[in-house]
Amino acid sequence: MKIQIINGPNLNLLGVREPSIYGNTSIEDYIKELKTAYPAIEIDYFQSNVEGELINKLHEIGFSYDGIILNAGGYTHTSVAIADAIAAIKTPVVEVHISNIYAREEYRHVSLTGKNCQGVLTGFGMKGYRLALESLLN
Repeated sequence: MKIQIINGPNLNLLGVREPSIYGNTSIEDYIKELKTAYPAIEIDYFQSNVEGELINKLHEIGFSYDGIILNAGGYTHTSVAIADAIAAIKTPVVEVHISNIYAREEYRHVSLTGKNCQGVLTGFGMKGYRLALESLLN
């Protein structure tokens, strides 16, 4: 089984960016933990601060992987193009947000991308990625 984790803008700074919201763990360390916990699953990771690169990655793997875990960051609330890319591919996508987007600024309460995903997890911290992975296994 092949799972792709895709993170959007500013998520390369996990572990140092606003630790009160996003925690102290880097995404690299968390991915290592996931790979250790799920050795039979190939887990790939991609991050970009550029909207078009996220769309290109969705197109590239959206017909060959078994699942995609997507945290589009701020693009969740603004990108019709990423929402369209999710709708255009066959691989199921689970949207993840580390913080509870509904407990934050009002503009974060709307997810343009979520309607095209299999499900949306918000507010579970980094373990949202593991929960998304578990949902793709069933």
